[in-house]
Amino acid sequence: MTTRGSRSEKVKRIFQQFDLNRDGGLNREEMSALVVAVNPRVRFSDEQISAILDEVFRTYGDFIDTDKGLTFDGLLRTYDDGAGDVDRDFEALALEVKPDDDNDNNNTNNELASSMPFEEASTSSVLKERVKSPEPQKQQRTATWAASPNHGIIFDDTWKLVDDLEILIKRLKTKQMKDSKTKGEHSEVFSDPGWSRELGPSMEMNKQIIWDETRHDYTIFVKELGVLRSRADGSRSREEAFDGHMAIGRLLYDQQLFKESLVCFKRACELQPTDVRPHFRAGNCYYVLGQHRESKDEFILALDAAEAGGNQWAYLLPQIHVNLGIALEGEGMVIGACEHYREAAILCPTHFRALKLLGSALFGVGEYKAAVKALEEAIFLKNDYPDAHCDLASALHAMGNDDNAVKEFQKAIDLKPGHVDALYNLGGLYMDMGRYQRASEVYIRVLGLWPNHWRAQLNKAVSLLGAGETEETKKSLKEALKMTSRVELHDALSHLKQLQKKKGKGNGNRNGIGEAAFIVIESSRFQTLGGRTTVRQELATGLDIRSFQRLTRLFRCDVGLLKKEMDDSQTPLTYSGYGVPEKSIRKAGLECVLRRLLSFLKAETFVGSVKAINLKILSVLDESESGRVDLGMFFAVIAPICGGSPEKRKRVAFDSLLWRPVTGTGTGIPDSGMIKKADALRYIKLLRSIYILSHNTSETMEIHGETDESLVSLTEFLAMFDDPERGFGVMSILLKLESGDRNRHGNTVCSVCRYPVIGARFKEMKLRFSLCSGCYSEGKVPSGLKQEEYCFKEYGSGSEAVKDKCMWFSSHNNAKKSSSTTNS
Repeated sequence: MTTRGSRSEKVKRIFQQFDLNRDGGLNREEMSALVVAVNPRVRFSDEQISAILDEVFRTYGDFIDTDKGLTFDGLLRTYDDGAGDVDRDFEALALEVKPDDDNDNNNTNNELASSMPFEEASTSSVLKERVKSPEPQKQQRTATWAASPNHGIIFDDTWKLVDDLEILIKRLKTKQMKDSKTKGEHSEVFSDPGWSRELGPSMEMNKQIIWDETRHDYTIFVKELGVLRSRADGSRSREEAFDGHMAIGRLLYDQQLFKESLVCFKRACELQPTDVRPHFRAGNCYYVLGQHRESKDEFILALDAAEAGGNQWAYLLPQIHVNLGIALEGEGMVIGACEHYREAAILCPTHFRALKLLGSALFGVGEYKAAVKALEEAIFLKNDYPDAHCDLASALHAMGNDDNAVKEFQKAIDLKPGHVDALYNLGGLYMDMGRYQRASEVYIRVLGLWPNHWRAQLNKAVSLLGAGETEETKKSLKEALKMTSRVELHDALSHLKQLQKKKGKGNGNRNGIGEAAFIVIESSRFQTLGGRTTVRQELATGLDIRSFQRLTRLFRCDVGLLKKEMDDSQTPLTYSGYGVPEKSIRKAGLECVLRRLLSFLKAETFVGSVKAINLKILSVLDESESGRVDLGMFFAVIAPICGGSPEKRKRVAFDSLLWRPVTGTGTGIPDSGMIKKADALRYIKLLRSIYILSHNTSETMEIHGETDESLVSLTEFLAMFDDPERGFGVMSILLKLESGDRNRHGNTVCSVCRYPVIGARFKEMKLRFSLCSGCYSEGKVPSGLKQEEYCFKEYGSGSEAVKDKCMWFSSHNNAKKSSSTTNS
């Protein structure tokens, strides 16, 4: 074992080798040369070198001489802390410890050594390519991943396993690669490794290799690989077996044999459960294989091991947090991912990738201001970061800052001309700005990069329609139909045909396309015929809630699951800002609850659901921005829009309020089956402030002013809930929309928007024109049909309209017969 004395001598020789100006310190240029020289197989980018040096100079600031750089004591401390392997580095530099190391003659010896020829005497099948450096290097039998500053191969027998495995891989590659294909660039899913390079993905992995696992040669390879694993298991010690499995696993990982490498890393986890590396690498494998939940679990184990290991793994914690966040995003848990990205940025303020990922995740849940701040910080650290510019542009657009958003999208495209996301989102921005011709040009560029992007093809058609190019619109829509048969494309094509039949000009509406000329009528001039016809303002509120239901998919969540969550919940007790004990939960914890409730959603759909809930509900419940939410009140708020009968929804809302107070506070409310009237009133006002468009803002100010300590029963609560003026009477309209908003009315189209009428149809009984629910709720009527008052009747389905029409003809004929009889 190397003694402290010999270690010190070796470090001194390394220090002297790179202290070129002999000032007793290693400046950034000299330190950069050292990092490159002791890692001959690693191809560092300028950004990686800069990140490594930033970490070293920050961590060992006490050993930095402002004018000279890292002192000898500082370099010695880096090795003592495990940031490098002294023996391996010393061997890599072909240095020797001599008795007269302190003499000036060593300078001459170093200069002579630098002119010695580089020797190559490897007998293994490791790649021979070397990264050249000005210092001499002995023959190195190391792969890129083994040349890490901290955790290279330890045992000589492990090298034999590596050599044999490389022969097997080379043999397999020779047989398979003739017919194999590469598949684009490998997705950049993990954080830039920086100083902790050893735990990052291989930077050599630029192309995805497609291995055919069904071939006989692959079966033979797996069998021979099993022999190597058995050899590793048969090592003389547990540490040597661990070393063997880690080396085999990483070599397999670099060759993109992920399933096989995962087996090795899992075996290494069994051998040393408290070591960070195997858990981290297993997490990487699981993620690449698309098993995000398993990836998350392994990263959590790596995080626990790193935090328990003290300073040994402290410099790796930022990367572990980042990769854990990415794994959580893979499951759709974006709020949870934000917490880990934020932690990584706190631990390493120069980690621009963590800040970019934080900004992107915050944008994904609708926290636009915070997203802009994080993304701007990432760009400040790394200005040539196209993804950060793209996401910053999206966040700026969401905040209404369109001019700066265009500039940021353009910066992303200038840095990476083939940036599909930036181009696609820029096209959408131009459409929102009414610059349809420019938008169509951008979508053409997107389709040039991604020919089968059906959404780009559809948006191209919409932008062409806005630009007035009807024939080109039709061609683009037909191309989109070839790519996908989604129903909205058929509706769009039908809409276009209607427009061609009845051409009309837009009159300043937001889209400016696809609508006949219309006027907006004040609500008092809209009269209803029959008790079943919905009032215009109430329909607008109902449609807004229904749209939120669809966006969140909460209508597919049975309200009974909320009751089950309350029964099973172990929510910790916290105190609200009003001094009342309540069962509150962090937003990341609430996200986990929502994931269980909406387990049927795919990850990307769940992200959209959480974003909508965060913007509409959590922003109101967490008005103090504490990051915590009253769980019982949240359940009560979403209960009315979940699936189930109306009676069951209201009962679960009541039970949620009953569940909120902490048992043992002296109120005895949960046991009595009654809630405080003040809580019921606060709930109703919260419900109205969240869902009702015309809600009086002054009521919101009074939400926390209720002091009525009297109790109300379920019956009294239901009466308060159903009150049409002060309660949530709009629920009856919501139920009607839920049952019939997919009904089609044959070939009937709206007289304003010209789209087929789906859902309720509102027919004006005097002028005999029809409106869809959207145009009726907005008060739009064709501009050529002006009158003082309009009388509408609602039809829930086509059969109702047909039946009503038959009855009208029957009564009309009877009236004619009666008139003719009278005349005769």
